[in-house]
Amino acid sequence: MSDLSSAAADFLALHHRERPLLLANAWDPGSARLFASLGFEALATTSSGYAASLGRLDYGVGRDEAIAHAAALASAGGLPLSADLENGFADDPEGVAETVALARRAGLAGCSVEDWCPSEKRIYDLEHAVERVAAAAAAAHDGNGNGNGNGSGGIVLTARAENFLRGRTDLDDTIKRLRCYEQAGADVLYAPAVDGAEQIAALVAALERPVNVLARETVPPVDELAAIGVARISVGGSFAFAALAAAGEAARELLDGGTYGFTARALEGGRLAREAFSET
Repeated sequence: MSDLSSAAADFLALHHRERPLLLANAWDPGSARLFASLGFEALATTSSGYAASLGRLDYGVGRDEAIAHAAALASAGGLPLSADLENGFADDPEGVAETVALARRAGLAGCSVEDWCPSEKRIYDLEHAVERVAAAAAAAHDGNGNGNGNGSGGIVLTARAENFLRGRTDLDDTIKRLRCYEQAGADVLYAPAVDGAEQIAALVAALERPVNVLARETVPPVDELAAIGVARISVGGSFAFAALAAAGEAARELLDGGTYGFTARALEGGRLAREAFSET
C-alpha cells in the first residue's frame, strides 16, 4: 500500500483512539460548515440526504454528481471527508475501481462502497462482492491513483456489508463478509443496522481493522460503544432528515395552526449560521 494522502492519514488516525470518531454526514456546504464549526473532526456525505436535497430518493444521484458534491463539501468544511459512493455506481469490479479512482483524484480523504445492488435489489454474492472490494482497495491504495494533483497518495476505503440494513439479519454471514472485505484490503468495516451491543461486540472481536456503527435509536450510547471498541460512529442521513422534519413541522404549524412558534427555532438557526459562516 502506498502512503495515504495527508488528509487520508489524518482521517485514518482518528479511528485509532480510545473514543470513537463521531462522523457527521453533511448534505450541502452549509451543513458541512456548520458541523465543522460545532467541533466535529471529520465529515462524510450521505447519499440519501444529498438526494433529498435535490428532490430525489436515495440512489437517485449519479457518479459524477456524487464525486463533485463530495469535493465541494470537503472544501466547505475544511475537514477530512469520506464520500458515500453507494455500490460504487457499478456492478463490475472495474467500474467500482474507476469510481474510487475518481474519488481519490478529487482529493477526498476516504470513500465507502457497499455490497448491495440497487438495480436488482439484492446483496451481491460473496465471491463477486470480494472482487469488488479488492478492486476498490487497489484503486484506493496503489501507486497509480494520481492523488489530487498535489503529490498526495491513497485514500481510506470503507467496505459495507448491507445484510442487516436490507432485512437479512444473519450475523455469521455479515462477519464472514466483513472478514473477507478486510482481507481484500478495506481499511474500515461497516455493517449498518447491526444495533445490539452483543452483536456489535461480536463484529469488533472478529475484525482487526476499525469498525463503524450507524447511529440509530436502538444503538447503545457512545460511551458503551467506546467500551466495546467501536472506532467510528456515523449518522447516515439522520441529520439531513431531522432537518427536513423540522422544516416540515414548521410548515405544518403555519398551514394547519396559523401560528408562528417555529420562528423561535429559526432564531437559533440564524445564530448557528452566523457563527458557522462568519468567515465566508
